[in-house]
Amino acid sequence: MSRLAGSRAWASFAWIAPLNGRILFGGGLVLLIVFIAAAAPLLATHDPLRVQMSMRLMPPSADNWLGTDNNGRDIYSRIVHGARVSVVVGMAVVILTTVIGTFIGLVSGYFRRLDGPLMRFMDALMSFPSILLAIAIVAALGASIQNVVIALTVSFIPHTARVVRGKVLSVREETFVESARAIGLGDWLIIKRYILPNVMAPLMVQATFILALAIIAEAGLSYIGAGTPPPQPSWGNILSDGRAYLHNAWWMTTFPGLFIMISVLGLNIMGDGLRDKLDPRMEAGR
Repeated sequence: MSRLAGSRAWASFAWIAPLNGRILFGGGLVLLIVFIAAAAPLLATHDPLRVQMSMRLMPPSADNWLGTDNNGRDIYSRIVHGARVSVVVGMAVVILTTVIGTFIGLVSGYFRRLDGPLMRFMDALMSFPSILLAIAIVAALGASIQNVVIALTVSFIPHTARVVRGKVLSVREETFVESARAIGLGDWLIIKRYILPNVMAPLMVQATFILALAIIAEAGLSYIGAGTPPPQPSWGNILSDGRAYLHNAWWMTTFPGLFIMISVLGLNIMGDGLRDKLDPRMEAGR
């Protein structure tokens, strides 16, 4: 009976999510950005680091599809290569946040003696706005892609840990978990076999929102000079370069802003679709 309950938890979302139209649409936008990031060297039409002062602030044309910046660098090529930074940082933050946050949430929700200390520490981290905490960490460690990943991971771990903990608190009182304890199964085996499968659905939804937040936060950190160090292209520092030329070079901020918007929009739509599909109550209401 207990093993069957764990199997049903996995089956509740396996192979069913692609049937949701919002997942397909949002996932398609996300895959498009991932493809652009992966194929950046093939898609770029110019060297993103090449400075040509004679070509500075040129509007979109057949040679420079999205125009050039204040140093004559091709905006399109810089945006395409900047997608790599956003995808790499976002995926690294999601993986680290999911692994660490899930572990903390499982331990906190299942072992009551550890719940208080762990959650008070999470509350202390959440008392600071995520972006301000990330800025403080990057300021202490120095501006680099690795330090941005560390800063954003620390900032977002409490959100994932709380989502997992809330689900564990409800699942640990279910009959199949009590039955597993009664037959003498160890705590970690119960967590692995019966608790974790029931946590996966909300965890998948949370991961899409964390990825969207990581892309926005990385762009924000780079915009203020605390993220990806120039001249390496990033959507954030491309926006930063264009803020002084809003009136006479609108393309410097418009196009990287559109790429950020499409990425976050796709992730949010996909997350909403996953939430509706994996939560029977949301699906029934819809």
